[in-house]
Amino acid sequence: MGRVFVMGLLAICLMAGAVRAQENIIPFPQEMQVHAGSFPFDQLRISAEDNSVEAHYLKEQWQGIFGKKLARGGSRVTLKLVVDPVEGAGPEAYKLDIHAGGVTVKSSSEAGIFYGVQTLLQLLEEHRKAGSLPYLHITDYPKFAYRGMHLDVCRHFFSVEEVKRFLDYIAAYKINKFHWHLTDDQGWRIEIKSHPKLTQVGAFRQRKPFDGEAHPTDDPDVYGGFYTQEEIKEVVAYAAGLHIEVIPEIEMPGHAQAALAAYPALSCTGGPFSVGVNWGVMKDIFCPKEETFALLEDVIDEVLPLFPSAYIHIGGDEAPKDRWKACAHCQALIKKQGLKDEHELQSYFITRMEKYINSKGKKIIGWDEILEGGLAPNATVMSWTGIEGGTQAAQSGHDAIMTPASHVYFDYYQGNPQTEPLAFSADLPLEQVYSYNPFPTALTAQEARHILGTQANMWTEYMPTFKQVEYMLFPRLMALSEVAWGTSKPDAYGAFENRVIAQFARLDRKNINYSSALYEVIGEARTDAEKLLYMLSTRKDPSAIRFTRDGSEPQWNSSRYQGPIDVQDATTMKAAYFVNGKKISRTTSQHFVKSKATGKPVILAEEPHASYAEGGAATLVDGILGSHAVHKKHWLGFIRKDVEATVDLLKVETISSVGVSVLENRGIGAHYPASVTVLIATDNKSFQKVKTLTVDEVRKADGFVKVHVGSKQARYVKIIIKSSGEISAGNPLEGTDSWLFVDEITID
Repeated sequence: MGRVFVMGLLAICLMAGAVRAQENIIPFPQEMQVHAGSFPFDQLRISAEDNSVEAHYLKEQWQGIFGKKLARGGSRVTLKLVVDPVEGAGPEAYKLDIHAGGVTVKSSSEAGIFYGVQTLLQLLEEHRKAGSLPYLHITDYPKFAYRGMHLDVCRHFFSVEEVKRFLDYIAAYKINKFHWHLTDDQGWRIEIKSHPKLTQVGAFRQRKPFDGEAHPTDDPDVYGGFYTQEEIKEVVAYAAGLHIEVIPEIEMPGHAQAALAAYPALSCTGGPFSVGVNWGVMKDIFCPKEETFALLEDVIDEVLPLFPSAYIHIGGDEAPKDRWKACAHCQALIKKQGLKDEHELQSYFITRMEKYINSKGKKIIGWDEILEGGLAPNATVMSWTGIEGGTQAAQSGHDAIMTPASHVYFDYYQGNPQTEPLAFSADLPLEQVYSYNPFPTALTAQEARHILGTQANMWTEYMPTFKQVEYMLFPRLMALSEVAWGTSKPDAYGAFENRVIAQFARLDRKNINYSSALYEVIGEARTDAEKLLYMLSTRKDPSAIRFTRDGSEPQWNSSRYQGPIDVQDATTMKAAYFVNGKKISRTTSQHFVKSKATGKPVILAEEPHASYAEGGAATLVDGILGSHAVHKKHWLGFIRKDVEATVDLLKVETISSVGVSVLENRGIGAHYPASVTVLIATDNKSFQKVKTLTVDEVRKADGFVKVHVGSKQARYVKIIIKSSGEISAGNPLEGTDSWLFVDEITID
């Protein structure tokens, strides 16, 4: 009898677990019990008297899902939104019950009701085909009060309607803070009536090819735009309806070139300046003189009334001190205020602005560089360079918001850079976002109370269109959502990933662009017993990979991957992932070369930088051409060094050409070499120069340099690649040493 009872109980538990696994809710609720039975959609009725914002929102979303209006109940209401205290729960907590009597969402606040509605909407989408909702009970609440998403509209500008869509997206996953990055070197985006040049001049820059086909201005040579104060109010009101607090960012003292273009007298040098067209860190920043503070106080006076938020973000990051060091006024101010150096001068700048902002009843947030020289008394730190800034702030009694680039910078690649659109050259896959724990382990329980929450940042240097913003947002927003809500379980990542895939149907219905990197095909090459082998893998079913050997696009009827592929000739291999005959991943492409240099010994006179040394010298003759989109793999990187590589062909051969690949990516400081020289010898001693190519010839070859040497006898081939040295003015990272990236050497 006891055994039968235990087996029956086990069966019930397994059944409940199976039902629960089908509820693809993100963020997953804190508590959920699923019961037998279901309630039909067509019996759902909402009260005609419920005119709350949340009820209107639910009705609009219902219309979008089902194409018809949500029925209104008379004497029989089966869908209720009830604002009523939830015992022992915070203000954003809610309870969702689905039973024989219908659906009830209950919370002590309108925000809690809204989050319950979001969960209900996901259930409606999930069970749309079934036509009924499972009986269940959910008790849910967030772990963090601050759940943020940032959008940079300075590097690329987005319309009011696009910003509203962004708010819709983050609201659907229970994000409650919108950090609106409104000023930077590349554009001042908010109207300031007392200083109209900030937008008349500062909102527009010379258009670059990367700014895309759509022009926010009528002039094809000009890129830009700004929001009027009325438009700002419109967005803030829209966000309020989604229970999102909008936090504006007005950058100071750095990232000020757009403002300085409008008012050059606020600089240390007097200008003139133009609105920034390149990405990176600019040396010209606000000079801490009285007219600067006067203008910034005027800006604050106009900005604060537009935003009900208790906070204003003042930036404080990436403010080079070069101009301050050479500025007589700054040096006199350091002496007058008894400051130690320019870092303490920045603290003086931030503290002075904080005092003014505090006098208006608001608090400041700053990036973690505001810790330099001493933290302003009441500042909240947004920790982006790592977790150390947030840790230091919390240990000193200051609030902190955790936003480390390592886990929540959505401008980074989310998949293989060879298959993804151009992005900032770093990796941030979905699993890495999901693995994040916003609480630094070094904090005590008391100190951890200062960690308000977490935020992801969307810097838009490489996002010229809103569709690209969508792509970089999804599906990583879902991982952020669950981390911030406090129900993420990195050890059960596979279950989360399955819920993400289930949500793709929702994104498809809404025509939202998103990355399919979950399905990406990973290619790895290695030499084995003098063979060049190419291995393909995927997180899913490897047998669903189809590939081609001739550079053509893979189709469902292309070769099915069954194991390592023997690469016998120079070729381009392509592979993709298929489901039910349909290609659902981007195409992975790998170029291979075969030459007399492939697999031969090669010696470097100088070692590459440790950050770009994967594979060592053998990388230069492994038969694999590095991608121009990826410089961390199959490339060797050098800084402050020329490259001298000598290949031993092992016997005297007749050669006709020597090739080498070099990379230019000015955004990361990588520049073509000043020259490429080829020398040959039969004895590794008496080298004769064959030819030197200039940087112009290298650029004309688009980095795939080939030197024709005629018909020569040689065993040893030496290539000397000269660094371009210091980066010239007008380029990102000007004044610093350029990087030199080198890849495959070919000898034919």
